[in-house]
Amino acid sequence: MMCAFVLTSCTVIPGTHISNLETSGLSFSKNNAIDLIPITQELISKMQSEEIKIESAINRSLQDEMNNYTYLVGVGDVLNIIVWDHPELTIPQSGQRSAAEAGNFVHKDGTIFYPYVGKVPVIGREVTQIREDITKGLSTYINNPQVDVNVAAFRSQHFFVSGAVKNPQMIPVKNVPTTILDALSLAGGMAADADWSSVTLTSTDDGELVTEAIDLSILLEQGVLKQNRLLKSNDVLHIPRNDALKVFVMGDVVDATTQQIGRRGMTLAEALNNVGGINEASANASGIFVLRASDSTLKLVDIYQLDVSMGPRLILSTQFKLQPMDIVYVTTAPVARWNKLLNQLTSSLNGIYQIDLIENRS
Repeated sequence: MMCAFVLTSCTVIPGTHISNLETSGLSFSKNNAIDLIPITQELISKMQSEEIKIESAINRSLQDEMNNYTYLVGVGDVLNIIVWDHPELTIPQSGQRSAAEAGNFVHKDGTIFYPYVGKVPVIGREVTQIREDITKGLSTYINNPQVDVNVAAFRSQHFFVSGAVKNPQMIPVKNVPTTILDALSLAGGMAADADWSSVTLTSTDDGELVTEAIDLSILLEQGVLKQNRLLKSNDVLHIPRNDALKVFVMGDVVDATTQQIGRRGMTLAEALNNVGGINEASANASGIFVLRASDSTLKLVDIYQLDVSMGPRLILSTQFKLQPMDIVYVTTAPVARWNKLLNQLTSSLNGIYQIDLIENRS
């Protein structure tokens, strides 16, 4: 009976561990679905070299777009047209009527009507082109007419800011170019639970939707303006919540728990420190593992191993950056597991002894 109990207890022993990942002299796993990767200085250097570097503070392509930006009139816009020294051609505006209320509305056929000129096509055109057409039309009746045209109300084109911002909204496209930074300011800034690194910008390109990943953390904190974009009509800038930015710390630690990654990221050292560290009396110093879903379709998981049996290697944990949904697992030393087994056996045998004692007395 005792032998059977021992055999059974080996499978339910407290302080469970990842099998075959217990010794300090680990080699790459023979399982084709798993890569076992030691955390070394070489690995840290390789990961750091793959990170996005701080680039020039000047985004020349964006600057060129902004310099060449011109607003094109659309259906629903309202134009304000003034002919100087000819108030009869300017729609009267009282104190109760704004330019947007009293201006020329762009109809669904893409035209406006103006006295002595008739229908003027305006959709998809610049205000300077519209001014030239009206000036030319009025020249038949007025000597050298002085015409001014501007957009009184921008109603035809919009982009959208959604998700974890303080004021999600539809924002009109205007005659002044609007970038991602401008849009975030108009939306009141990002909410406290925003995921800065996983922002998406969805645009229409030749009739097809194109979604681009934007990392606002390096834009806002490091000034990498390459991440900034000029927003156009029907663009959708979405800032997700940080609910998925989690790591899980398990195994032989003081207080196993789930942790939220902040916008500045999280290192392995921070994750372990947040749970009170490893149990020094029982944890296996060579068995600190980070399990990460593999990017390869041929692999299931990448397992990174940190061996801190040599104390100075602990510094590597301050440089190893965790990713969302990583699992940090600390194994229990074999001796500690044996001690737990003995404690379990002692407790169980004592219970059996008490039952036998009661039965004998009865």
